[in-house]
Amino acid sequence: MDLHGLIDVLPKAELHLHIEGTLEPQMMLDLAKRNGVTLAYDTVNEIAAAYDFSNLQDFLDLYYQGMSVLIHERDFYDLTMAYLEKVHGQGVRHVEIFFDPQAHMERGIAFETALGGITTALEDAGKHMEMTSKLIMCFLRHLDEDDAFKALECACKHKEHIYAVGLDSSEAGRPPELFSRVFKAARDEGFKAVAHAGEEGPAAYVETALDDLQVNRVDHGNRAFDDPALIARMVREQMPLTMCPLSNLRLKGISDLRQHPIKKALDAGLLATVNSDDPSYFGGYVNENYKAVADAVGLDAGDVIKLAKNSVVASFVDAGRKQELLDKIESQVGRLT
Repeated sequence: MDLHGLIDVLPKAELHLHIEGTLEPQMMLDLAKRNGVTLAYDTVNEIAAAYDFSNLQDFLDLYYQGMSVLIHERDFYDLTMAYLEKVHGQGVRHVEIFFDPQAHMERGIAFETALGGITTALEDAGKHMEMTSKLIMCFLRHLDEDDAFKALECACKHKEHIYAVGLDSSEAGRPPELFSRVFKAARDEGFKAVAHAGEEGPAAYVETALDDLQVNRVDHGNRAFDDPALIARMVREQMPLTMCPLSNLRLKGISDLRQHPIKKALDAGLLATVNSDDPSYFGGYVNENYKAVADAVGLDAGDVIKLAKNSVVASFVDAGRKQELLDKIESQVGRLT
């Protein structure tokens, strides 16, 4: 079996996925029609043509506009279930997905509306597709910390559904330490913590995410490679990195996929993983990311298997489920050799 075939059949986890970023153009149009929302685009081709981003902010402008079609609990359910069905077919057996309640609350959508649709879909996937999941509520870093505290207050009422908090949105000029208090409050409430760092911001942002926010995982983290001492620390601590190759390419974080540091991360002994970020906008779900970066940087079968195992080890699932998933990977590899 060739490398792409191996990627297709390997069990894996996805740990860096914004559910709002799975809104495909056709679903955007369908939900707009269903909910009476007027968009700036009339066809799938017009939406796709808008997916030519110069930077993170260009993407976010369209991303937040797309969210306007998500109004009812059913919309969030349909969005989440479409993603889960897609990636189940790609071998994903555990997902840890982000959602952005502040972006919905500021347009009048109740926290519980978004949460209800997403969690019901996750529960249904657990029953019917044997997929496990964790939900991560992200704070929007372009808003102030007081706004983040409002979201945390809502999350504290739903601890049975929300496992961790994260930090996303535009990174430039918004260092992690701006959110130190709300992350401490979240940790005190028992939430795990992750944060986007080192996507647009410098290596220092990654260090601050580790020290000030005390994160359990770093999302992206590409710029950490500018600081060898930081990389050495992350190797020692086995700090997971949730890397997103096609996202980095589409948002101009790198100009060529051959520049992506995933191979460098593996060779250094980092607990690196491959994920899709916002697949509808960036041209591929998790397997497309595996395949594209493998071809670009020359990953071999051993690297790909290591990445799949890393995705399980870096997850927040309990030890029993981790071992079950690792055994599934070994079993699949054994059938192919």
